[in-house]
Amino acid sequence: MAARDEPPADQPACPAAGDAGLLPGELRAWMLLLAATGAVEQRLRSAVKESLDVSHDEFLILCLLAEQPRGGLRMTRIAELLGRPKTRLTYQIACLQRAGLVTRESVRGDKRGIEVALTEKARGRLREVSGTLAETVTRALARFVGPEQREALGALIPGLAEGPHQP
Repeated sequence: MAARDEPPADQPACPAAGDAGLLPGELRAWMLLLAATGAVEQRLRSAVKESLDVSHDEFLILCLLAEQPRGGLRMTRIAELLGRPKTRLTYQIACLQRAGLVTRESVRGDKRGIEVALTEKARGRLREVSGTLAETVTRALARFVGPEQREALGALIPGLAEGPHQP
């Protein structure tokens, strides 16, 4: 196993933080963020499918709805927040509704408005699997980013600075 300051054998070394290279620091930072996000998403996709039996995009919808203090969100707002076309979102919401994870209701006074909310079944399932999924994110990031990046991200994501937790 690689030391904490070295990338694992199956991961590339992190880009240098210095000024060498063609890209300005902002673009290098953005590319690192995209790469780290991709690493997390790749691992999270299979964990989400295995634990919740939903797609990654459906999981993102569930996460958005789980963060609502009360009620749900309008379909148009979900589409805006996820940057998804409404037609694709309609299909994903229908899949989640068939699985008993969300409800769809017309908004009073707005014939075109549809609000989507989590069911108690979805809330229970998310409570059951959230720890495992959070650990998946932590491990994916901790394996991808180097010590300096891990420290910076640790300020944003609780528990990441310590690296992967042992099971």
